[in-house]
Amino acid sequence: MRKSTIWLLAVVMAFAFAGLLYLQVNYVSIILKTRSEQFNETVKRSLRQVSKNLELDETRKYLEDDINRDETNFMYQNAPDAQSLGQVINHEKYQLQIKDSNGTVQQIEMQSFSAHKFEPLSSLSKRQSANSIVNTSKDLQKTLKRRYQYQGGLIEEVIYNILYTANLKPIEERIDFKKLNNYLKTEFINNGLNLPFVFSVINKDGNVVYQSGEFQKQPIASDVITQVLFPNDPPSKLNYLRVYFPTKGDYISSSITFIVPSVIFSLILLITFVFTIYIVFRQKKLSEMKNDFINNMTHELKTPVSTISLAAQMLKDSDITKSPDVFKHISGVINDETKRLSFLVEKVLQMSLFERQKAALKLKEIDANDLVANVANTFVLKVEKYGGTMDIDLQATESDIYVDEMHITNVLFNLMDNAVKYRRPEVPLTLMARTWNENGKLLISVEDNGIGIKKEYLKKVFDRFFRVPTGNVHDVKGFGLGLAYVRKIIEDHKGTIRAESGTGNIGTKFIITLPLIKS
Repeated sequence: MRKSTIWLLAVVMAFAFAGLLYLQVNYVSIILKTRSEQFNETVKRSLRQVSKNLELDETRKYLEDDINRDETNFMYQNAPDAQSLGQVINHEKYQLQIKDSNGTVQQIEMQSFSAHKFEPLSSLSKRQSANSIVNTSKDLQKTLKRRYQYQGGLIEEVIYNILYTANLKPIEERIDFKKLNNYLKTEFINNGLNLPFVFSVINKDGNVVYQSGEFQKQPIASDVITQVLFPNDPPSKLNYLRVYFPTKGDYISSSITFIVPSVIFSLILLITFVFTIYIVFRQKKLSEMKNDFINNMTHELKTPVSTISLAAQMLKDSDITKSPDVFKHISGVINDETKRLSFLVEKVLQMSLFERQKAALKLKEIDANDLVANVANTFVLKVEKYGGTMDIDLQATESDIYVDEMHITNVLFNLMDNAVKYRRPEVPLTLMARTWNENGKLLISVEDNGIGIKKEYLKKVFDRFFRVPTGNVHDVKGFGLGLAYVRKIIEDHKGTIRAESGTGNIGTKFIITLPLIKS
């Protein structure tokens, strides 16, 4: 698959996911906004009803007080002369019902007092006449007329008191805050808002005269809902009720819990998408590296094969066989090229090793100090050939490990061979092999003063087919398999390996950590 096709696929998938994400975010935003508006409208409706209830309470109070007071005064002002006649006072109670526009019925308890004189039976019998019934009827009509006039004046007086007298009182004298709290609870519950709330009453001067509780934090202005108390008061004397719901955010958020599974699946889709694109690009890069490896390997194989073929043809010449020196030289060339060819075949076999999840290891107990010393001694001549020195520092007091001797030997050979291969020509090579114990484990390091590795490549050097620098450049030594092989073998032995580079990218140090037998 071409890289442009992969990028096109990635862009299309990214665009599709971005569109899906936008739709979900927009949908959630609309739901939250709608729920918030519904919440605020419900609270405002409840507060308007509470304000109306408070007005009805105040009206009922004025009616009860005025009716009771005026009825008593009326009774005494119209009572008969008690000196000549006895008195009878009738006290009656009755209910006055007031229905508002919402159909709410408020009941007011009324008391009626009436008085009339009576005479002893003996006196009554003396004064009875034919005109007594007519006089009594006229008195009753006058009394009823006065009562209707009184009731009309009473209503006017109550309205006057409410409009012009009540607002002169402080708001704390007009409201029972405990009753206000009960009204709020009742209305909120009736409207489906069984939530904790805090309310405060603000007087006409803007001062808080009552607050039901402390705000846990400074609320946002839009979260505090305000309602005018007694809206019929003059504008300059209006009082306000403010209500705040601390858990409003949780209440509104609970309405979108149904979208949580959708968000989870979207995240899974995003992770899958990113991982898929990563795998595709990684496989693409791996494919390019493998092609690079094949190209380089083909080039490397041609040389020894051509050399051996040419040497074989020369050996067919009878003149060559007659000259021992020439024959010996040609045999040596064939031997060297055969070893080189064997080395290349070994690299191909190493490549096939990566196709298996775990190498087949033949584990046995080995002294790591002896193993490191043997490999280092093998490289002494090769290092000295380039005017370098080989140092061995075996500090490990506990060096028994359970490993595959052949593979661990190959690991050390790879590291030391890289030190020789990537030396600096103008500087004598210095190579050190060292062992020591740390945290109950064995550590082996191979350190050189070669060209080093740039910081950004330190972790990549263990990847298959990776070379510094990368690319299809034939003059770069190696095939990018050696360090990948090293890491795989060490990890199969339950160990770790890391690379460090000196200051100025001079010198490289590989540190291997392996478990001891006792571990």
